[in-house]
Amino acid sequence: MKPGFLILKICVICLVCAQLSPAAEITTKMSDDHSVDILIDGELFTTYHFVDDDTNKPYLWPIIGPTGKPMTRAFPMKDVEGERQDHAHHRSFWFGHNNVNGFDTWHEPLSIVKGDRSKEIPADHPKMLTSGTTSHKKLQEIAHNGDSVTVTTTNDYTNPDGDLLLTDKRALTFHADDETGARIIDVDITLIGVETEGEPTTLGDAKDAGFSVRVAHPMSVDAEQGGRIINSNGDTDKDAWGKRAEWCDFNGPVEEGGETMGVAILNHPSSFRHPTPWHVRTYGLQTANAFGLKSLETSDEDGTVILKPGETITLRHRVIFHEGDEKQADIPAAYKAYAAEP
Repeated sequence: MKPGFLILKICVICLVCAQLSPAAEITTKMSDDHSVDILIDGELFTTYHFVDDDTNKPYLWPIIGPTGKPMTRAFPMKDVEGERQDHAHHRSFWFGHNNVNGFDTWHEPLSIVKGDRSKEIPADHPKMLTSGTTSHKKLQEIAHNGDSVTVTTTNDYTNPDGDLLLTDKRALTFHADDETGARIIDVDITLIGVETEGEPTTLGDAKDAGFSVRVAHPMSVDAEQGGRIINSNGDTDKDAWGKRAEWCDFNGPVEEGGETMGVAILNHPSSFRHPTPWHVRTYGLQTANAFGLKSLETSDEDGTVILKPGETITLRHRVIFHEGDEKQADIPAAYKAYAAEP
């Protein structure tokens, strides 16, 4: 057999084998009434915590990346030696807003004592009087689609007296890219206005608001281990803060001396106030914040949103946990593909 023909035959066999490789299987496991595990080929990808008595909101944690390493910070769910323990309300992967009719669902009681559980939280502390809660109301559906799973829930936002301030319907779709190994979560959150004491829902212009991911500490720029922020405009690190962009990528090692990984958040063109402003910080916070116009210095316009009962706005994002930096993961192409989806 001629060498050239042999090489061609091997290439054809490899191509056929690649085409026959089964897609990653996404499954779920209800661990209790409070959470659901998302599995990729039987291994944990993430856990969606609907209810946690330690906090005031649902969140996802841990989030295991394509190389088997956690890609978001463990604190305050778990203490890890060497991990930065600031902002106790930054629970891995979550949504919050610090001014919903004057009440705060971004911070939480643990924020008052800076995450120190040995300290008692004063019930009469001024921040406790304005502390809001995002309460899981109903697990509407877990839809298995073979190569993806969509978890749909509804949530109530309430003040300390239990008065309803806002509701939401959120759909989280989990899937994987079989070519790159990237792990992906699509986040669609529809906020629905209600009436409280005769007043509509008001979402104030706020810096601390929006959909967020707190990356693993070594990935942060401040850790000085090669972490880097870059957005679709080419703004990097501190210069990316407050800018409007179609996507933002945070990349660097997720463990000391480890390979470069990345967390990209993409903002769909149909999302409210696309392209979104970014509240992204060098210490590891990555927030798509459509509400902070004045607060993020992106505009002289007040970003306050008033929703009458039944009125809605929808926030749509895709989060890609990938290997390499934004170039190696080709995040611009990933955004183009996402933007083309209805």
